Amino acid sequence: FRLRVPIIATVIGEGGSGGALGIGVADRLLMFEHSVYTVASPEACASILWRDAAKAPAAAEALKITGPDLLQLGVIDTVLPEPAGGNHWAPLQAAATLTDLQCTIEGCLACPLGPGRMKFVFGEGDPAARLMFVGEGPGRDEDLQGRPFVGKAGELLDKMIGALGLTREATYIANIVKCRPPDNRTPTPEEARTCLGYLHRQIELIRPDVIVTLGATPLRELAGITEGITKMRGQWQRIQVGGREIPLMPTFHPAYVLRQYTQDVRRAVWQDLQAAKEWLDRPADS
Repeated sequence: FRLRVPIIATVIGEGGSGGALGIGVADRLLMFEHSVYTVASPEACASILWRDAAKAPAAAEALKITGPDLLQLGVIDTVLPEPAGGNHWAPLQAAATLTDLQCTIEGCLACPLGPGRMKFVFGEGDPAARLMFVGEGPGRDEDLQGRPFVGKAGELLDKMIGALGLTREATYIANIVKCRPPDNRTPTPEEARTCLGYLHRQIELIRPDVIVTLGATPLRELAGITEGITKMRGQWQRIQVGGREIPLMPTFHPAYVLRQYTQDVRRAVWQDLQAAKEWLDRPADS
């Protein structure tokens, strides 16, 4: 059992010492089925241990346990120290392929979404895809299957891709967050930021020529644009990832299209997708 954390926290009683309840530190630590966990903060770890995000701040203040403390307790076998300079994303750079990256991060519990997931939804498609789609986060079907866009919204996305003369397998599909938010709510900015480094590394490895964002959340997190998707869809953006400038086309999320299945909405999405395809089809020297 390995735990990759700079510091972890738990609650063992009102006073923080556990004496009143007679509860020891090891009694509160939960063992998980995966072998490696990345925890960004004491608050995140406290939420994981309690499976209750509301208790996380109090938990973090109640008791802080360092890696060596855990070793002494016999709870873990190895502590991987925080990288020099506190670079939370440094381990990701060692992942030379998407498979390596998935193995590195699939046990992540860096935010409160991790403990509630059924499956980690890494992403799928051509590892050298020229066209990449980025959505918001997994829903119920995705959480059950561990694959992005497999519900009704996914079926519509497949049809959109097919209408462009492409197949799903020829593109790459991922999300801003890899775990399903409760009740399919929008990921919080903190949850999105915690996961964003994973997506950036995916983009670095795939090196897409064009990214299509689906909905407001990926546009906000990748391009820093907070204006509504209705206003911004169809307008080319540029993002910098891994030293490359990548054109980004924002459009509506397929789930929104299903809810607002009007001719105007469908026409708008089709125009956006056609613009992305035309960019891909440009002569190399243009």
